Amino acid sequence: VQLQASGGGLVQAGGFLRLTCAASGMKFDEYVIGWFRQAPGREREGLSCISSSDATTYYVNSVKGRFTISSDTAQNTVYLQMNSLKPEDTADYYCAATSIGTMRGVVKVVCNEDRMDYWGKGTLVTVSS
Repeated sequence: VQLQASGGGLVQAGGFLRLTCAASGMKFDEYVIGWFRQAPGREREGLSCISSSDATTYYVNSVKGRFTISSDTAQNTVYLQMNSLKPEDTADYYCAATSIGTMRGVVKVVCNEDRMDYWGKGTLVTVSS
């Protein structure tokens, strides 16, 4: 399984970015894929996850209403649309995946870094004030 995150960059506060996570080597609909971030000097935090098998999503409160996760099953790709960016969103952003097999309705349960089996390299997001 390989995950490749891209789309980071420098943006002004209030701006937007779309991150892309390209997945390969997996049966896409048997995995939950999530986005996590780690700011300098802080612990990694989970942001959002998606299960393409049942089209369910999960968001942490800090990004609800600003970030939207989506997937393209034909392209084995997960996106994170980030709007109304704030300087405190500055971090390395990672996508990760965990196998759920044929389970359904588990996206909230597995959306944490301890449950993730595979990680991609980060993509840096910098939000200037």
